[in-house]
Order: sequence, then structure tokens, then C-alpha cells
Amino acid sequence: MNSSDILTARNNPVKRRLVVTAALLAFFCMVFASSMINVAIPNVMGTFGVGQDKAQFLTSAFLATTVASLLANTWLIARFGRPITFHACIIIFVVGSLISTFSPSLDMIIFGRVVQGFGAGVIQPLIMVLLFDVFPAEKRGIAMGFFSMGVGFALGLAPALGGIVVDVLGWRYVFLIPIPVALLSLVLGVFYIPERERRGPAGKFDYLGYALMCGFVFCLMTILGNGQRWGWVSNDITILGTLMVISLIGFVFSQRRSEGNLMDLSVFRNFRFCTILCVSFFYGMASFAQNYAFPIFSQIVQGYTPTLAGSLLLPGAVIAALLLPFTGRLADRFPPHFIIFAGQFIFIASALALADADVNTVFWVISFYLLIGRLGIALTSPCVNSAALEALPPERINTGAGIVNLFLMLGGSTGISALVIVLEQRIQIHGEALAATQNASNNATRALLGEVHRMLGAEGIPVAAHDPIALKYLGDMVEAQANTLGFQDGFLWTALAAFISLVPAIVLMMQRQKRK
Repeated sequence: MNSSDILTARNNPVKRRLVVTAALLAFFCMVFASSMINVAIPNVMGTFGVGQDKAQFLTSAFLATTVASLLANTWLIARFGRPITFHACIIIFVVGSLISTFSPSLDMIIFGRVVQGFGAGVIQPLIMVLLFDVFPAEKRGIAMGFFSMGVGFALGLAPALGGIVVDVLGWRYVFLIPIPVALLSLVLGVFYIPERERRGPAGKFDYLGYALMCGFVFCLMTILGNGQRWGWVSNDITILGTLMVISLIGFVFSQRRSEGNLMDLSVFRNFRFCTILCVSFFYGMASFAQNYAFPIFSQIVQGYTPTLAGSLLLPGAVIAALLLPFTGRLADRFPPHFIIFAGQFIFIASALALADADVNTVFWVISFYLLIGRLGIALTSPCVNSAALEALPPERINTGAGIVNLFLMLGGSTGISALVIVLEQRIQIHGEALAATQNASNNATRALLGEVHRMLGAEGIPVAAHDPIALKYLGDMVEAQANTLGFQDGFLWTALAAFISLVPAIVLMMQRQKRK
């Protein structure tokens, strides 16, 4: 299809549906891959004998690479065209899936996730702009609703299907789940993905700028992933922090050169666009962190199987995804700050309710609270995407879509890493505090140990084994309680991240009032 087919698809509902189907299938795979492994994190930790600080790279490395590869989107489309870039990204994604499936070591599995993330990062803004192109101006909120619907379905189905595969086949097979859908979207894309109107030559690829951005992302993720273990003021972290700042400053200066073509810095002069980027970043922090936390919480704290843990998000995600085309209509009719306020307040209420969950909270209560949170996301997501692109002139939309996704994914990867830091610190603090109270003067502890001794005696266990078994049981109880309290603090952290996103939303409201 050539660029004239964009107008045809925009005016022909049948062709538009085919384009949307091909695009959303590909987008579904990429978002699905971002969270499908979350439900298998406890199994990965057990298989390789690592903690969450290492295992979380299976998710955060994917998202971080997505951030870096987003910058290559504009140049790749200008150089090779939209259809070829679309097809190449899917092939790269499939190759990454196969690497992760059959690699023997955790480091190689993470490398496979990096390969997946590269394909996912390039294709996401491509699909956003494609949907923006094939819908008329008055229906672009609906287009962003479809875009967000792909996110909703993928985020809901990923842990559910992943949990079933972990229980039935094993956690390695999780990486194979999206491949059939990816190949179907590849076939449909050959016939229905239209070319975009060319707006000048691509020029040379900015290798210096890309290397500097990759260096920034690598240093940031390494600091967040290892700071707790290495020490936040250790020499290694200090050096990485310095390199991170130098890389970021160097990237900004590199894009001011005539050869800099990865990011059009002129869009940051648009204050409205920058405000929406801040909303996108903190919204990504909160939503991705919550998606990461609950499959792990439900297995470690509540003892759920991977299948049951993965099903927690499914009802809310499916209902929210079905509502997204309708919430997209709201983005066309109402000021964006109203909808963002409503969506984020709903998400915050959900996160605060979930912060009280423990081993005794039943499945459907947690699932209901998560459903409420998904409804908040269903309101926020299409509004953020639509408002960001509408704030830019047409010639900046492709660049703007990449930057919006970059901030969303950077917020998501930062949010997951920051959540793991909060969990590790708070679990350790609660564990030490609880352990300090377990002494001879604690009546509850003495009563518990006495009851364990009595039960062991009734079962005929030798007296010499009573103390070690009772103390082991007490230690397990302290660990379980520390895990529960730590995760509850983590859920409060997600509510705080969502609350911070309201600050730029207030600025957005003030901007609108000034224009009036």
C-alpha cells in the first residue's frame, strides 16, 4: 500500500478495520511481552537462585530497551518506510522470543528480552501514528482508545495465559506465547500496512546520539537494579551516576547538531506537550509497577499458583479494554485534565484499598480492587495519548508519538525498578523490627512456641527436634509477615506515583484557563 491508501483507509471503514486489526495484533504482542513474564518471576528466582533485584531485569530490561529503541523509530521509517520497518520489528521480536526460550543462563534470557524490547520500542509509536493517520481528526480520541484497548487486553491476558503456561508446561514456554499472533500480524501487514507520506530524506543515522541515550538508560537501570546491593554511595554507583548525567547532557547537545536526528528537541518548547509527558511518565510508573507487583505478591504472600495469580488482573483488564473505545470518545469531547483527574483519582483509590491486602484477603476482593484501578487507567490512557499528539503540528506527530511512548516506558521501567527497591528495603526493615520483638518477654511468641511444642509432641516427634522445628516455624511466620507489610508499603508507593501525576494535570488545567 502507498501513501494515498491512508486517505482511502480513512474514508473506507472496511479498509480501516483491516489496517487497525493488523496494527493492533502487532501492538498486542509487544505489550503482552512486557508483562507476560511477571507471573513467572518467583519460578525464575528459584531456578537461578537470584533475588528480585536480578529477576526484575526480565521486565525492566525489556522496557529500558524499548525506551532506547523508540528513538530510532523516526529515522527507520524515513529511511526504509513504514511497511518494511513494521515487518522488520516483528521479525526481530520473534527472534528475541526464541533466544529467551532456549537460552541456558539468566543473562542470555535477559539478552533475548533486550532483543524483544528493541522491536517493541520501534513499532509502538509507528502503530500510534498509523492509527492517528487512518482516523479522521474528529475521531482520533477513538483511535487512541483502540490503541489503549490493545494495551488493556494485553496487560490482562499476559499474566493469565503466562500463569497457565507456567503451571502446565514450565516458565520458559511463556516466551513462545505471542509468536503465533506476531506472525499473523506480519502476514496481514504485508497487505494492509500503508506507507506514510515522505517528508524529506532520512539523512545519516545519529550513532553518537543513540550511543549516548543507550548509555543513559543502561546507567539508570544498573543503578536502580544494583544500588541496594552495592550501596547507594559506593564508588561503582557514584561512577555510574556521573556517567548517566554526562550521557544525558551529551545526548541533548548531540541533538542540537545538524547531524542530530533522533529527537526533535523543538517539541520541548511546547509547554502543553511537556506537561502531558510528565503525566505520562508518572502514570507509567504507577501502572507498570502495579502490574509487576501483584502476580508476585499473590504467589509469595498468598500462596497462589501461577494460574490463579495471573488471573487476578484478567477481569479488570478485559472490562477496561472493552470500555476504552468509549473512553476514547470522552477524550474527543472533554478537556483532557478532567478525564486525567478522574482516571488517576480512581486508580489512587484502588491502590490505597489494595495496600490493605494480606494473606487473608480473598481472590475476588483483590480482583475487584484491581478492576477499579483498570477503569482509572482506561480513562487516563487514551486521553494522554490523544492530548499529546493534538498539541503538536502534523509534521511533528511522528516524533511526538515516539517521545510520548519513550516517557511512558521510561516511567514504567523506572517504576518497576523503584518498586523493587522499596520492597527490598521495607521487607528488610519490617523483618528486623519483627525479629527484634521475638524474645522471652513476648507473651504471643511464648504461646506460639508452646503450641508448636505441644503439637509436635502429640505427633510423636522427638523432644530434641522440638526447638529447631518451632524456631524454624517462627522464622517463617516472621518472614511471611515482613513480606506482607513490605508489599503493602509497595502498593502505597504506587498510589504516591499516581498522585504525583496529578501535579502536571493541574498545570494542564491552569494552561486551559489562561487560554480562555
